[in-house]
Amino acid sequence: MDLGITIHLTDWCIDIRELAVEAELRGFSSVFIPEHSHIPSSQKTPVPAVSGIASEDYPRLPDPLISLAAAASVTTRIRLGTGVLLVAQHDPINLAKSTSTLDTISNGRFEMGVGYGWNREEMSHHGVEFSTRRERVRETMLAVKELWTKEEAEFHGKFVNFDPSWTWPKPVQENGPRVLIGGASGPTIFNHIAEFGNGWMPIGGSGVKASLAELKKICDSKDRDFSEISIIPFGTIPERGKLSYFEELGVNEVILRVPAGTREEVLKTLDSYTEFF
Repeated sequence: MDLGITIHLTDWCIDIRELAVEAELRGFSSVFIPEHSHIPSSQKTPVPAVSGIASEDYPRLPDPLISLAAAASVTTRIRLGTGVLLVAQHDPINLAKSTSTLDTISNGRFEMGVGYGWNREEMSHHGVEFSTRRERVRETMLAVKELWTKEEAEFHGKFVNFDPSWTWPKPVQENGPRVLIGGASGPTIFNHIAEFGNGWMPIGGSGVKASLAELKKICDSKDRDFSEISIIPFGTIPERGKLSYFEELGVNEVILRVPAGTREEVLKTLDSYTEFF
């Protein structure tokens, strides 16, 4: 089973280029970083309580796609992912261009982890109504996949609308990068995985076994081959028993949470995680 890492990267912790190089040298399969464009100072939405992530870290995240492009320039094997990209806050045409360019630069190593988002005020600044975010993510990703795969693409939906258009480069990966949808189990996320996703990233990995039957049922109802869907527990704190349990479930990769810190602190954590290989 492969082990990747995710870190709540900020401007004060280890440089993404050093992180990617050191993770690749140690044999980790992937590195994922999150996205927040900004945090409104008037925010009233409660910040999720996540171990090792301080509320003041959220506005300090660098742009994930630019950061991953920098990581791609100094590595050759490790896969580079967003965990997660806040798709509802992006223009679909620009997003298709930037992600396909990143996939080209990295020679097909980009993984597109996407999420619905939790910050109402952040979305509002982008002109997004919170209640529409899931449907916006759906339309945006359907449009992005059209632009990735069609020589002349068009899309006409409620939130996304454009006439036949050309755009290059196309992604190196056939049919585009893997789209991995992050979030808790439920009918909406499972329907979206079956429709346009390649995998599910349950945060922390809790409740995976109980949810697999429902995900399979929804995939079957949409004539989607369930065996094509990757299950990738995300942000997991490693324990031998937990990792063995995931492997017994048929999980092929787990993304381990690395607390943000200085270069020395992060490398110490990476070294401690290598015992789980």
